[in-house]
Amino acid sequence: MNGIYIHIPFCRQKCNYCNFFSIASLRYNSDFIKALLIEIKLQKEYFSHEKIKTIYFGGGTPSMLSIGEINSILNAINDSFSIEKNTEITIEANPDDLSVEKIIELKNSSINRISVGIQSFNDDDLHYLNRKHNSEQAKNSIPLLKDFGFENISIDLIYGIPTLTEKNWDKNLDIFFSMEIPHLSAYSLTVEKKTILDNLIRKGKAENISESQSIQHFKHLINRMEEKNYIHYEISNFSKPDCYSKHNSIYWTGGKYLGLGPSAHSFNGNSRQWNVANLSKYIQSLKNENVPAEIEILNKNRKYNEYIMTSLRTIWGCKEDIIKEKFGENYLNNFLKTSEKHLQNRTLIFQNEKYILTKSGKLFADGIASDFFI
Repeated sequence: MNGIYIHIPFCRQKCNYCNFFSIASLRYNSDFIKALLIEIKLQKEYFSHEKIKTIYFGGGTPSMLSIGEINSILNAINDSFSIEKNTEITIEANPDDLSVEKIIELKNSSINRISVGIQSFNDDDLHYLNRKHNSEQAKNSIPLLKDFGFENISIDLIYGIPTLTEKNWDKNLDIFFSMEIPHLSAYSLTVEKKTILDNLIRKGKAENISESQSIQHFKHLINRMEEKNYIHYEISNFSKPDCYSKHNSIYWTGGKYLGLGPSAHSFNGNSRQWNVANLSKYIQSLKNENVPAEIEILNKNRKYNEYIMTSLRTIWGCKEDIIKEKFGENYLNNFLKTSEKHLQNRTLIFQNEKYILTKSGKLFADGIASDFFI
């Protein structure tokens, strides 16, 4: 399965915890759109005319774009690529952007999936994160989307926030369940270097996060989602049956994807490439019809490591026949030998011809995966 990701680098304001490339201004929006349309044309051979099954507008805050700009991007993609019928087309949106007028415009476009950056339904948490919206906007945005016919909806929630008590985390989940949303992406708050939050914590102006609190929140999340019959199909993602994010599943199952826009990453099975994380350099390079990307050719060890890292995060797990077919007998022997201690520790189980993480294993997913790396 092939997908296209479009990175929209604009935000109304920077969230304290965010380390994604973004700019709190629309000053260069027009020049960016022109550059993006050029990049789309230059990359039209990336998939060798294979069909595209997903398109994803991420950021940044892509819901800040006008519907005219969104349509111009989609039209350019349709002109340059072969698009599958019933393609999943997702746009990330913040609650404060989802006015009645905006939702009607989105509904009249080919957008068919909305991912809403709620993060929390509690104002204290939103203030800690420096989110622009408030709890009322968060609560109102989902019913409004449903009123205008959007059904394929996902929201983001963040746990491990110092202001987020266990009671309020449970309340966040209650609100989520009450709205009958088919998909949830839930992330543990992390303090990335050189972010605003990192600076505030080091200066003693913000409370630091607690690993034990994050673990407790994650355990509670897993149990509650299981009670409500949501499928924990990837470490940070839960959905009702057949409501997986098709686009994000491409990343976890080794599919091909093309990233467009500054800082966007691409993968075609043999190489990775990433665009420059600088808007002015991105725009200038594309004015000269050059894609500003660095490329890394992946060797067998790197491909194997990435297969382990991504597969272990999902319900589809790691499979012996795939390892043997793609990488060979030596890699399979390495995998089987390393798996022994994790099977004994019950952080890993072999079930239905695949190795998957147990509940306790999901707490240490990155560390377990790194044990298998060559």
